[in-house]
Amino acid sequence: MKNWQRAFVLHNRAYSETSLLVDLFIESKGKVTTIAKGARRKRSSLKGILQPFTPLIIQYSGNGEVKTLGQVEAMSLSLPLLGYGLYSGFYLNELLHRVLVSELDTTELFQAYLESLQQLAKRIEPEKVLRQFEFILLEFLGYRVDFEHCSATGDDIVDEMYYLYQSEQGFISSLMQNSNSYLGKELRAFAAKNFDDLRCLKAAKRFTRQALKPYVGSKPFKSRELFLQP
Repeated sequence: MKNWQRAFVLHNRAYSETSLLVDLFIESKGKVTTIAKGARRKRSSLKGILQPFTPLIIQYSGNGEVKTLGQVEAMSLSLPLLGYGLYSGFYLNELLHRVLVSELDTTELFQAYLESLQQLAKRIEPEKVLRQFEFILLEFLGYRVDFEHCSATGDDIVDEMYYLYQSEQGFISSLMQNSNSYLGKELRAFAAKNFDDLRCLKAAKRFTRQALKPYVGSKPFKSRELFLQP
């Protein structure tokens, strides 16, 4: 049996009549798929614990791709996410479920995820929380973009100039504004992860969707449908 690990549930589904297949975000291991034996039984103590947004400490065993979940304890009650905060939490889970693999040191990303959930529970503006986490996730994935210099010339970004983003290259100056361009001051805000300005916040959302697409694919996010509900 491995040592105790901090973890959150990303997703679970039925596995046989009595068990669950649980995808966990484990602090120092990334995404790990486990079998929770007997978790679907009426008297199982795991049924109420293996829920999203509940801070857990867990043990698991096994050498195969799918591990066997051992002991599980809740470190606290589930974080109180409501409304758009709840939808945002589901989006973070779905995002991580798509991009994470196992056997990665995800300690810093795990802490960023925990802090994001705590901010959502405190009713901090969800869009700001999501953008900040997405930028951290891109850095974790090795996605390095220079938001402060034109990639073609090396010149400093100018606040009132427009720039176009070229995948894997960076931003180049543009003489015209269009739906794909960004203001220099927006790029400077990206560099500082400062999304207080509404226009910068919207631009950041547009950028992260562009940048994350190679990692998440084109399949629609189920969690995004929740934001569209009346």
